[in-house]
Amino acid sequence: MKISQPTPELAVPNVREAQEYYRDKLGFEIAWYNEEGSIGAVAHGDCAIFFRKTAQKISPGVFWVFTESVDESHSELVRLGADVLQGPCDKPWGLRQFTVRDAYGNLFYFFHDL
Repeated sequence: MKISQPTPELAVPNVREAQEYYRDKLGFEIAWYNEEGSIGAVAHGDCAIFFRKTAQKISPGVFWVFTESVDESHSELVRLGADVLQGPCDKPWGLRQFTVRDAYGNLFYFFHDL
């Protein structure tokens, strides 16, 4: 059996707006959208995220995203206007990381090994 990285599905109030936010603020590309299913996706390299429309209260999640260069990724996301909660720093658990929050409260820890 071969397993690849998981693809999260995030609940959002509006799929198109979520796709545009991730494109404009986080550097993703809009991959596809299906109006009938109220579902769509964005992608950045090997990373994909699905969005599904919901009227329910959204419970934010936490995601760890590997990047080859934390500092370059941080600079790019700052340039795009992402909501960076904590800039790059070395952690005692052996990672260099920074934290971004999306428009729905989801947290993304961008990291690489020290």
